[in-house]
Amino acid sequence: MSNEVLKLLEKTEGVLHGHFCLTSGLHSDIYFQCAKLYQYPDITEAIGKKLAQKLEEVEFDTIVSPAIGAVIIGYETAKQAGKRNLFVERKDGVMQLRRGYQLSKGERIVIIEDVITTARTIKETIEATKEFGVEVAAVGCIVDRTCGKTGLNIKSLLQIDPVTYEPENCPLCKRGIPLVKPGSRK
Repeated sequence: MSNEVLKLLEKTEGVLHGHFCLTSGLHSDIYFQCAKLYQYPDITEAIGKKLAQKLEEVEFDTIVSPAIGAVIIGYETAKQAGKRNLFVERKDGVMQLRRGYQLSKGERIVIIEDVITTARTIKETIEATKEFGVEVAAVGCIVDRTCGKTGLNIKSLLQIDPVTYEPENCPLCKRGIPLVKPGSRK
């Protein structure tokens, strides 16, 4: 399945090569722009179906996704799984459940993200839902770049061990390759 997802990302120009500042602040020579997949509803539906299949063994009620990058894949995965779909978004720099969305105490949620590198956004999403007393049953994503370092139950379609660099030790910076920050976080 991973190979198929990588081919879809490449087909839609969702795999970029160069010098990138990731949302985590780390630098890398590869960037996954899953939004490129979302241009094609049939591909997005297929990816959502694959994520829903990955979650078949997980008992849950609702999908929660962080805005903005994961809203579409969260919706499509929820549609394919026959579950409710919500999203959290930043207000004053903090992820929050807004727009009148509510969760119930004991509700089992799955957090869907497009790409996970450090799981910072996942942890912010968990924090945003804590006040409701929910249980995080799993985390799902298209691309998992964490190499299993998060301690989270991640169900991914593609696991990749990318090379990342701290900005002060980045050989791409030292070679003068222009840095691009394509992510949504400022």
